[in-house]
Amino acid sequence: MNVNHRRALARGTALAGALALALTACGSSGDNAAAPAPGDAESVLEAGGEITVWAWEPTLEAVVEDFEAEYPNVDVELANVGTGNDQYTALQNAIAAGDGVPDVAQVEYYALPQFAIGESLADIGPLGAAELDGTFTPGPWSAVQQADGIYGLPMDSGPMALFYNEEVFTNLGLEVPTTWDEYLEAARAIHAADPNAYIANDTGDAGFVTSMIWQAGGQPYAVDGTDVTIDFTDEGTAKFAETWQTLLDEDLLAPIGSWSDEWYQGLGNGTIATLTIGAWMPANLESGVEAGAGKWRVAPMPQWEAGANATAENGGSALAVTEASPNKELAYAFVEYANAGDGVQTRVDGGAFPATVAELESEQFVNKEFEYFGGQKVNEVLAESATNVVEGWQYLPFQVYANSVFNDTVGQAYVGETTLQEGLADWQQLTTDYGNDQGFTVEN
Repeated sequence: MNVNHRRALARGTALAGALALALTACGSSGDNAAAPAPGDAESVLEAGGEITVWAWEPTLEAVVEDFEAEYPNVDVELANVGTGNDQYTALQNAIAAGDGVPDVAQVEYYALPQFAIGESLADIGPLGAAELDGTFTPGPWSAVQQADGIYGLPMDSGPMALFYNEEVFTNLGLEVPTTWDEYLEAARAIHAADPNAYIANDTGDAGFVTSMIWQAGGQPYAVDGTDVTIDFTDEGTAKFAETWQTLLDEDLLAPIGSWSDEWYQGLGNGTIATLTIGAWMPANLESGVEAGAGKWRVAPMPQWEAGANATAENGGSALAVTEASPNKELAYAFVEYANAGDGVQTRVDGGAFPATVAELESEQFVNKEFEYFGGQKVNEVLAESATNVVEGWQYLPFQVYANSVFNDTVGQAYVGETTLQEGLADWQQLTTDYGNDQGFTVEN
């Protein structure tokens, strides 16, 4: 799932009014504040009904087909109303209008707090989700919880790893870097050997930057209800900013946007030698970079300290039941089937990377050999990464907006207009002002 597409400022701004409205709802105690008591799941499924699911993840098409075959009294209308922010804008508009809200929505982990805090999503703990503790890996399971509620079931995960072009490293006699210091040295060697070749591309991406800070042990965000702290001066942030600033200062990163035609070409011809990215990447390489077949491999994420094994999440989504759904129990039954039941294997067979412990620990999954990666058991590396995600990370309850203004602040460092540390300070100030304007109490 290529979740790192650029978030446009206009889209983030479009959500601002809805977020302000949602915050007003946080203090209310309306009729919908408590989730309905769950009934017997089989009875709910046998009784059937209709639910609408908004999602863009392609493997859900097969899940819906299998679900309807097993439960013929249920009709699932699966609609792709846009990816990421396009869907969030549509969802916020439907919620504000009180009309056309789906029963189930795909929501990325970074965006989930914004919808949960405004009571746009149902707490599915009482519907059965509370009994699934231990089903999912810690990172995704933590991401779907806010305060005492559970607001979605993890659909997939993005534990990070280093994807690298083995041919490039072998030809230059380079070892695969295990630390970020080694990564910097490899970057210098690759670019020195060929001025048109780079260890990676990077034009600035909010999701990547926050994931890197996460791995480094940084915790710039702390959220307790509507009390928020934003502080990009911690040690983890400094580690990332210093190393990445060196890469930028020495022109060691290809100035090529991810998911562009030039990016795919670079991955195929070896002029972009690595990707530090989420575990959902293999299917994207297989389908989009045919020229790289047999050349690419996967290694553990480089470490900030030699011998450590810390990782972070990069991407991933949940399926959430909306508070406006008139059929929450049936909606939850579908979500559980898709993300914790038979639908998981269907999605794994379709190329998704699971968030469920059982699949990640299964011999079939871990021992799968990937022809594209030279027969490597890629899932061994990725599953191990999932167990090493640093705990304690939080996203802002207005992260959708924050990411939309990343390029106006931190992004300026990638074009030489400022430094990363200065850009992070600007990002901190802009998001602090925004949060206070929306009714949060934000401190630094």
